[in-house]
Amino acid sequence: MALLRLWTMGIVAIVAWSISPGISEESGIPAEVASERQGVGDIVKKETHPVLSRKKREWIWNSLYVEEEKPAPNPYKIGQLKSSQRVEVKRFKIEGEGANSIFTVDQKGDLFVSKSLDREEKSSYNLTARMYDGNNKLIEDSGHFVVQVTDINDNSPVFPRTYNGSIMERSSIGTKVVEVRATDADDPTTANSELRYSLTPDGDLSAFQIDSITGMISCKTSTLDRETKSQYVVVVRAQDMRGMASGSTSTTSVTITISDTNDNIASFTRRTYELQVPEDHKLNERMGTLELEDRDQIQNKEPIFSMPNDNKMFYIDVNLNKDGNLMLRQALDYETRNSYSFTIQVRENHRNLRFPADNVATAVTTAQVNIRVLDVDEAPVFSQPVYTFKVLEERLVNNVGTISARDPDKANKSIRYSILDKDCPIAINPITGQLSTLRTLDRELQATHMFQVKAQEEPSGLESFVKVNIIVEDVNDNKPELAVDEIFVCESDTAKTVIGTLRATDKDDQPASFTFSLASPSSNFSIRDFGNNTADVLVKQGPFNLDDPHEYSVDVSISDGGRPIQTSITKLVIKACRCDARRIPTQCKAVAQKMGVSVHVLIAILLCILTILVIVILFVMKKRYHKDSLANMKNSGEIHEQLVTYDEEGGGEMDTNGYDVSILTSAFHDGSLLRHPDCHPHPSLYAMVQKPHPHHGQPSACKGDMAAMIEVKKDEADHDRDGFPYDTLHIYGYEGPESIAGSLSSLGSSSSGSDSDYDFLSDWGPRFRTLAELYGVDERDYYH
Repeated sequence: MALLRLWTMGIVAIVAWSISPGISEESGIPAEVASERQGVGDIVKKETHPVLSRKKREWIWNSLYVEEEKPAPNPYKIGQLKSSQRVEVKRFKIEGEGANSIFTVDQKGDLFVSKSLDREEKSSYNLTARMYDGNNKLIEDSGHFVVQVTDINDNSPVFPRTYNGSIMERSSIGTKVVEVRATDADDPTTANSELRYSLTPDGDLSAFQIDSITGMISCKTSTLDRETKSQYVVVVRAQDMRGMASGSTSTTSVTITISDTNDNIASFTRRTYELQVPEDHKLNERMGTLELEDRDQIQNKEPIFSMPNDNKMFYIDVNLNKDGNLMLRQALDYETRNSYSFTIQVRENHRNLRFPADNVATAVTTAQVNIRVLDVDEAPVFSQPVYTFKVLEERLVNNVGTISARDPDKANKSIRYSILDKDCPIAINPITGQLSTLRTLDRELQATHMFQVKAQEEPSGLESFVKVNIIVEDVNDNKPELAVDEIFVCESDTAKTVIGTLRATDKDDQPASFTFSLASPSSNFSIRDFGNNTADVLVKQGPFNLDDPHEYSVDVSISDGGRPIQTSITKLVIKACRCDARRIPTQCKAVAQKMGVSVHVLIAILLCILTILVIVILFVMKKRYHKDSLANMKNSGEIHEQLVTYDEEGGGEMDTNGYDVSILTSAFHDGSLLRHPDCHPHPSLYAMVQKPHPHHGQPSACKGDMAAMIEVKKDEADHDRDGFPYDTLHIYGYEGPESIAGSLSSLGSSSSGSDSDYDFLSDWGPRFRTLAELYGVDERDYYH
């Protein structure tokens, strides 16, 4: 039928093409198409006929079918190409899918297949045929035909994936579980791919069934019990050919899991629970576990515990395993009660219990709990968790309060008390626990004292600690202090002019009622007290002058009205100003406002002033003494030269700033400053000359290197007529152990008891006589 339809369509197409092009624009064909067809018509007309005519196709098709998978060791005929044209000699040509390779045609028009075909690979082939006469003239133009590949059952069903399902236990009959589907590559329009499903005996057939057409697995019982069997495996078979015995088959395993539901109640694993708990067991901590048995999974284990109503000591807490933890609500005391016994019940949350439980008859829903309290050596227990006492400030109190602790054990050991803070101003009686003050307390310095008291069992037993608060209560022990802004008076102020407002402050905690008054009469000012802790300063009478050298002030007396009453007197300085018409100061005389100060501050200020005065006096006396010494030296009758005194110590042989030591070096090298062979100077003396015994002849100076150099320089100065008429004496506190000149320091010498002298200076001439008298050694002292 398909080939017939193709043949009919071909005839219609040829007829449409053969119609004269003069059919025009009225037929709806575009002008260019009509023109093109007109040209084709002209060619046909010139070559064949003088007039246009219709040409009919004469192909006669047979139905062409090829069975798949048919062996083709040799080409076999599947049909014949026929035409109604009467031509003795014919020749056929085919084109299209598989032409001249898979399909061939002979001179008679017989069509052959030369290989085996697979419908699942390609189910049809589209071909075109032409027929020529003996002169190779086209007699029949192309005609389309289709070769259909018919299906055979050469494919088995295939399950594309694995299937698993789940169902709630105790589900009703017919509850769907999972749908399985297989595929078959054969022709879906034939029975070759029509599948039927069934469960094989290789799987569990007791609880599930399958729809043979849809493959839906469903439950066929209402007694599924996860606690009995939690998983089933069924084997599904798919068979084509509508399940006929000749059909191909394939199987797959399906695992079905039974989901749990809350269909069992929890029960105790024991009827009696024995627990031993020490008396110092901490509150809200587990003492023991009451284990439960529930065949359901843990998410469906929902026990509810109940205890006797009069039980105030214990409670049940459900743990992660849904068992009951027995918890302690109140502290245990072995000395008060050493055992407890009570009954606990458990039940399931019926609200979530879907089905009646199977184990109701065997469930243990009531259990006996016996608790034995164990004795423990306990630390002392204070009568209060925190102690708070009050003490008046500025007083020594012998009985602030009492700390009390006891030994909770039967031994009832004695308790000894102590305070941990070493700097605490509170003391405690170690036996009685009575508190007392060690010194007076000042609320203004510290209003609360906190410390810890230790209670320890004697002789060295357990210990406990408690916090103690001492609140220092206020007494009226502080004088009121004046609080006032800067007050000024204008030169033009008249009587009763308010020039300022007085207020007061008090460090005490007690509410104060301040009253203000003048401590001494004032001719210029008065105070008006309002009785509300404020007062005004008023002008009593003038005049006031900015140029007046005296300052304006009043002595303000303030009383705080407490018990006892505290009073203070403060000098209030009032600044004089020149004001404009609106009493705005334009020019004021600078004064320092004086406020009252405490006695301690005044004493400290006085001590500072006295210390400064003593230091200044000592410094002046030292300067004056130094000047007097220099004046005595300058007033000496024999001194006419400049005396320069250095109170310093040289830096050693490399110190060339104080004296040019190059002279000494040159003198040493030319031999003019060689040490005298008879001189034996002491190594610690500088420029030392030993003085001979008096009964010897003419004393001759035994000079060192420095002395010889000084003599040379003196002689040069005496004979230098161009030199200035004065000498300069340098005294060096200089010590150089490696200097060729030695040291000129006299730090190691003294006026008595020394074997060094400078009497040889008198031999240098009248200019050094005074130095010899100043630094020389008296013979009496020498032999003393």
